[in-house]
Amino acid sequence: MFITADLLLNYQRCSRRAFLDSYGDLNQKDPPNDYLLKLLQDSRTNHQNLLENETYQQPKYPHGDWVKGAEETLALMRQGVEQIYQGVLLTEEQGVHLVSVPDLLVKQPGESIFGDWIYVPTEIKLSKRPKQEYQIIAAYHVKVLAAVQGAWCEQAWLLLKERGFYAVDLWETIPRLEELLSHCIAILQTEQEPEVFISRSRCSLCHWFSHCYAIAKAEQHLSLLPGITQTRYSQLQAQNITTLESLAQMLPTRLEPLPGFGLETARKVVRQARSTLQNEAILGESLAANSVGKRPSFIPEIPTAPIELYFDIEAEPSLNLVYLHGVLVVDRIKQTETFHSLLAESPEEESIVWQQFLDLVWAYPSAPIFHFCPYEVQTVERLGKLFETPEALIQPLLLRFVDLHDRVTQTVTLPVESYALKHIARWVGFDWRDSTANGAQSIYWYAQWLATRDRSYLDSIVIYNEDDCRATYHIKEWLVNFLDQAMTQDELGWAV
Repeated sequence: MFITADLLLNYQRCSRRAFLDSYGDLNQKDPPNDYLLKLLQDSRTNHQNLLENETYQQPKYPHGDWVKGAEETLALMRQGVEQIYQGVLLTEEQGVHLVSVPDLLVKQPGESIFGDWIYVPTEIKLSKRPKQEYQIIAAYHVKVLAAVQGAWCEQAWLLLKERGFYAVDLWETIPRLEELLSHCIAILQTEQEPEVFISRSRCSLCHWFSHCYAIAKAEQHLSLLPGITQTRYSQLQAQNITTLESLAQMLPTRLEPLPGFGLETARKVVRQARSTLQNEAILGESLAANSVGKRPSFIPEIPTAPIELYFDIEAEPSLNLVYLHGVLVVDRIKQTETFHSLLAESPEEESIVWQQFLDLVWAYPSAPIFHFCPYEVQTVERLGKLFETPEALIQPLLLRFVDLHDRVTQTVTLPVESYALKHIARWVGFDWRDSTANGAQSIYWYAQWLATRDRSYLDSIVIYNEDDCRATYHIKEWLVNFLDQAMTQDELGWAV
């Protein structure tokens, strides 16, 4: 069995992924999506840019032949080559082969089996942050390298985009690595498949997502409920609460003392289970008629105005670029809906479309601006500072924003797997013209437009963005109607 750095990285994110990478049916893997392919290409480009003026040698060996790769790398190390790019290091421990392929091995003064020099590993990452999982991998390179060169190096580096070199604290990281590696080897050697657990933040780019999601869906796994983290799920398991039915019937006060819960979270997850089990929306607890028949003291404002704006942004984080401001203008008096796509066809046009956005929203100075999640507000504040927009144009504008995600989560519990725009909009009856489109796909399309100048990519972005704006509009209309009906039905219960 071979344990590679990639396998260990995946194990840190999900033990099940590492297991499936070793034993799973390859026919059940998802093909890489466009956004993942873009990330891989961005990583290769980053490597090329960083190494453009560097002198190095790279071992040549058949793809996947770790033994041959290790032999070629060892020959380069014995020669004392100054820098080795993606050399293969190989050793054996606990009955498995440990394979390390650090991006760079850099020769430095020291004592090793080769002579008066040692090698120090550097890992090149697109990330701007020295993530713990990357530091663990750097420590893994150090461990395998020590077995190969007969000496422990005292340094290991991450080369991060924009930030540059980051020194890994090996005294702190090596013990964490040893524990993690031991657990990884144990799980793989037992050949017992770990339980499925769906985490959107970790699973979205995994090539086993469809396979695992199908299992979770068939089992009605609790990880599909918003608010059920891995830690909370472990606590529920310990209480033998592993089904929707058992969670829906649970008294929140019984979950309150468990680590990671508290009364508010306990109430939310129980209501979430009930909503999902019944497949119906439930009025938020703070709005429902209470036991003494009093009207709730706080109802979040969801304005309805003659003219309303629905706003959604498309951006490329790696370029720190906002390339599209989408605004849907809904005129209730004229009964019209007009979509405006303010699109920067090049990064240099960002300031132009920002001004176009300001001109548009200030053409309707009293219209509320609906959006979904805080990103749009944060971006408007950032762009205002970036382009030195007068505060008189920004501060009054910020007061007009209405975050529908905030309003939904405060007022209603829905039978959805996530309170993201797509999940909510689809449940209330809206769908996208391109069902596969998402924010990551939009980033890929924009990169393809810049590379090819094929306008079909821009057209796809605009269609997707317009549907995001219309989805926000659809959710707002549904929520207002739902709350009106719910409040009307309970009006007698509020009477004193």
